[in-house]
Amino acid sequence: MSSKRLVSTAAICLVLAAGTAACGGTKSDGKAGDAKAGASQKLDTDKLSAKDIEKQAKDALASATSLKMAGSIGTDEGQMEMNLSLDNKSQCTGTMAMPGMGKFEIISDGKTSYVKPDTAFWTNMGGPNGAKAAELFKGRYLTGFESDPSMGSLTSICNLAEFTKKIGSEEGTGNKVEKGSAGNINGVKTFSLKATDSKGEVTTLNIATEGKPYPVRIENAGAKDGGKIDFSEFDKPLTIQVPSAENTIDFTKFKDQLKSA
Repeated sequence: MSSKRLVSTAAICLVLAAGTAACGGTKSDGKAGDAKAGASQKLDTDKLSAKDIEKQAKDALASATSLKMAGSIGTDEGQMEMNLSLDNKSQCTGTMAMPGMGKFEIISDGKTSYVKPDTAFWTNMGGPNGAKAAELFKGRYLTGFESDPSMGSLTSICNLAEFTKKIGSEEGTGNKVEKGSAGNINGVKTFSLKATDSKGEVTTLNIATEGKPYPVRIENAGAKDGGKIDFSEFDKPLTIQVPSAENTIDFTKFKDQLKSA
């Protein structure tokens, strides 16, 4: 199996999601379902500039102790889907799916990570041994790969601190940011910003105007690269259930077994 391709799905997800949260030139969108918390705080969209509003949204997102992101991101192969909850303890749980490849589940308790590809993913990613891998490891989680260089992206994707660092690194990209209009998304009062990159592509960032100014929806309407990611469940504690020992397989043993499959 090509473990590098397995890892690349997580790496792509991390990079693109961070880029959209930064309101950069990436193609995606997000939502904040718990943005109404602390409703006494209001975003003064009349007095604040577009850049000031953008900064407040970034700062709010960076202060989150946990969040959920769900939606799709455009890639050259099609839409990549994600449904992932993560926190500042490097815990996470959720799924990701790549176009034409299948889906995998990821779980981390902050110390140990587990990945369970579905049958389609095993079959498509395993090359000549794909069908054998799908049968051999069906329903089981890979674990024990934290120290493997080729699997590093799978652990970093669960790191909320790394996620917010990526957001901060987008400062000074030169994107043109303009004010949009008031709206209501999933019951949350919002205000939109339009960010235009050097290629003329527009990303819309919808920000909660009551409570913390969390991003509520970020989207790009491009035909091929369009996407939408919703941010929600901010600061909600994660409940992580790691798989039992009999349902896991060590990464080293997995590689050995696959060679002899």
